[in-house]
Amino acid sequence: MAGSVDENRGTTTAQLLKGQRALVTGANSGIGKATAIALGRAGADVVVNYVVGADEAEKVVAQIKDFGVRAYAHEADVSDEDQVAAMVAQMVREFGTIDIMVANAGLQRDAPLAEMTLAQWQKVIDVNLTGQFLCAREAAKEFVRRGVVPEVSRSAGKIICMSSVHQIIPWAGHVNYASSKGGVGMLMQTLAQELAPQRIRVNAVAPGAIRTPINRDAWSTPEAEADLLRLIPYRRVGDPDDIANAVVAMASDLLDYVVGATLFVDGGMTLFPGFATGG
Repeated sequence: MAGSVDENRGTTTAQLLKGQRALVTGANSGIGKATAIALGRAGADVVVNYVVGADEAEKVVAQIKDFGVRAYAHEADVSDEDQVAAMVAQMVREFGTIDIMVANAGLQRDAPLAEMTLAQWQKVIDVNLTGQFLCAREAAKEFVRRGVVPEVSRSAGKIICMSSVHQIIPWAGHVNYASSKGGVGMLMQTLAQELAPQRIRVNAVAPGAIRTPINRDAWSTPEAEADLLRLIPYRRVGDPDDIANAVVAMASDLLDYVVGATLFVDGGMTLFPGFATGG
């Protein structure tokens, strides 16, 4: 139910985003799925973007609708300019406008530098970085056109970029991914600086190690998880809901004065735990 308490966290976000309309890219699995559902639980209407996996996207839509809000799935490749523009335009037709853009879609194409192909490099940059630029740009156009609607939100709109701890932590063997996330950090800050005078808030959420399909090998066995936990001072691997809850808070008026910030949700991974005893 829309007013229910989150059984896993003991807290409620019901109606925190009532009347707002959100688009989440890459929302049919992992962090994007959890985020889309959390936004719906908080009272927002949600567009569930996906590029493959229509059945899973429709399941997410059904879960969101159970909260008494509107939702639909939209297939679009975020690295394609025309598809992103068409996706946001359809959302405006369906829901009237957009209040929250969560640029979450991302992927990995890992290889050592000497073996990485240009295609592997370009695909990750196109989706992880260019895709966030395109989504932010199209959302910002609508935010500027509409302006602030005080009964909905104190801001004209919110853009939340999904970054990573690898925004600041180098990652050998993943130069395309780390470079894309480093770029997301500067993209977010620059957009925040440019758009803040128009009451548009741009921020980022940066996950650490989260139990998602993209990194299953890192936590799926006891041995792998024990090795991973050496990098996490808090001594647990994160869940998608940890990120989803952070996005809901960042999208709400509770954090209206937060502009151009990256919230690291990582159990302390960015504290560089190897230096706790080796510094």
